[in-house]
Amino acid sequence: MKVKPSASLVFSAMAPVWALLAPVPSAAADPCPDVEVVFARGTNEPPGVGGIGQTFVDTLRSHVGTKSLAVYPVNYPATTNFPTAVDGITDAGSHVESMAARCPKTRMVLGGYSQGAAVMGFVTYSQVPDGAHLVQALQPMPPDVADHVATVALFGKPSSQFMSIINEPPITIGPQYAAKTIDLCVPNDPVCSSSGTPGAHHQYVETGLVDQAADFAASRL
Repeated sequence: MKVKPSASLVFSAMAPVWALLAPVPSAAADPCPDVEVVFARGTNEPPGVGGIGQTFVDTLRSHVGTKSLAVYPVNYPATTNFPTAVDGITDAGSHVESMAARCPKTRMVLGGYSQGAAVMGFVTYSQVPDGAHLVQALQPMPPDVADHVATVALFGKPSSQFMSIINEPPITIGPQYAAKTIDLCVPNDPVCSSSGTPGAHHQYVETGLVDQAADFAASRL
């Protein structure tokens, strides 16, 4: 789902202390790789795909054998000024549409962590969510774009309860993407479950959920 740059969609998200730091991934030179990971980092992570995103990319790369794999870090602020998350929806949607047109044989893997999982969830949605705080209309991606997306991997996506607290609609995965989506939540992660401790929001690598997502993604490529 794309949003015009002047739109405003209010997200809440996690405390900054929950963010992980990670190096910026290197971009692949091949303009039409076999596989491309489009990943949105979490709150306050530096530009790039973030810590969990980088581990997911590295793990998936080890699973794809001789296939070429490129990475596109979603370009958005990922700060505690959460309305700017709309920039990520715009950027990710535009990039996915562009790749589908330019590189029709490339299989895309969409992913996001924390605030980034909210961004990527809304990217897949096929209509304007009821109750969304928008200045201008959303522009969902064309239905045929889904044919170019192999899978969607979401880590710590804000729960419906979490979104209702901030008076926002739940994050709904579009019907064309639902069967190919893996939506992972560490037990006791308060962002994606009903209660817990902030430290659990860090534990997607340690609990094996990043490996699980990479296995799922690789099986669909």
